[in-house]
Amino acid sequence: MAASPGRQLTPVPAELVDAVRQRVTAHRRMPASPQPGVRRAAVAAVLAQQRDRPVVLMIKRAARGRNPGQYALPGGRIEDGESDLACALRETQEEIGLPAAALEVLGRLDDFVTDSGFVITPVVAALTRAARTHRAPGEVAAVLPIPLDRLVEPDLPRWRAGPDAAPLLQLPLRRGLVVHAPTGALLWHFREVALLGHPHRLGTVAQPPWTRR
Repeated sequence: MAASPGRQLTPVPAELVDAVRQRVTAHRRMPASPQPGVRRAAVAAVLAQQRDRPVVLMIKRAARGRNPGQYALPGGRIEDGESDLACALRETQEEIGLPAAALEVLGRLDDFVTDSGFVITPVVAALTRAARTHRAPGEVAAVLPIPLDRLVEPDLPRWRAGPDAAPLLQLPLRRGLVVHAPTGALLWHFREVALLGHPHRLGTVAQPPWTRR
């Protein structure tokens, strides 16, 4: 099925790109310890601008297929012989139609180990030229631009007691949209390191039961 036309995006200001690059580069990222049989995935936190407002792009997955209806960053499983950077860029093109040639990689953040046995590597990238998203209908129900000014508001992270004493994170991004780990954890870490310059580690953030697929 052909991809559907989506949102018109432009690059964010160069000073914002430079600031994010410096913060991500200065962060000594924490990779997950190698384990036999662990499945690896990569996602992209793509910086862009919509109607003069800087955003990071999130998706809602299609009602059928992998992780139906869940909110996520564009991404997927790393193929044999593929790097995490290449995977994040490939999945971004396949899922939301932004080609690798239109993206600049700014760095990587800490790995997140999911309850389902995946190690997810988050890649931070910035759009370098005007482009329109084209979602893959069989995989993506919607492309959701999340304003950066919302991500840095102090009321955004909400912490609740989770299973096994691990904190349960909630990100109320807008009315009716509350995101949990893994995506919530990755966005929170992006906020803390790339946007605010805080030396936080991703660490252990509990996943609600419905995300363990």
